[in-house]
Amino acid sequence: MMTLEVLSLITAIRGTFAERSPSDDRVGREIRKVLAGLEKLPPATSGFSMSNHAATRHIAAALRAGNESTAGLLDRIAAVSHFLPWTYRYPFRADAPGLGQSVAFAEIVGPKAPIASDRVCLGLTLLGPRTLYPSHRHPAIEIYYVAAGTAVWIVDGVVSERPPGTFILHRSQAVHSMETSEEPLLAVYSWSGKDVRTSSTYTTEYRKEL
Repeated sequence: MMTLEVLSLITAIRGTFAERSPSDDRVGREIRKVLAGLEKLPPATSGFSMSNHAATRHIAAALRAGNESTAGLLDRIAAVSHFLPWTYRYPFRADAPGLGQSVAFAEIVGPKAPIASDRVCLGLTLLGPRTLYPSHRHPAIEIYYVAAGTAVWIVDGVVSERPPGTFILHRSQAVHSMETSEEPLLAVYSWSGKDVRTSSTYTTEYRKEL
């Protein structure tokens, strides 16, 4: 039953992305690539069980931090939020020893995800309140859609505040970071491009002190 609920969430994400896809800008063009990659997905190769990741303690507050434009999607996320494959795979950082307790990612579609794809990744990012997700980069082109929580984004040194309902594009190897204040952040992400297998790595470029 939970697999059906997750598929329903994917359908809702596709619908949200499709609303933005007609735009003839970089975001719209990238979304169209992602939507093409999400067509004809294979069946899930594994089920969805209850997650015990520490960051899931922030889900309830995150689900209350959306707005009218994201309410429908948050309802779908709420139905499966504690049954997604939440994880944190970065190496330990001595300057931020608790980071892995406040940041988590749940990849639903991707090379190593329950629904396998070599073309595209799709998942959720969760940040607890007062949390900095430090500067990082990856080969994949990334789209973020903020479902809940207003956070500060730094992309290649440019700072902006991004509220719920916002799309953000990270080009391949763009250095980016996010920081929350009193609200947690819950966002949908997608990866596409020639390399969706290589994981993110932290970088000291545009680094903000922790």
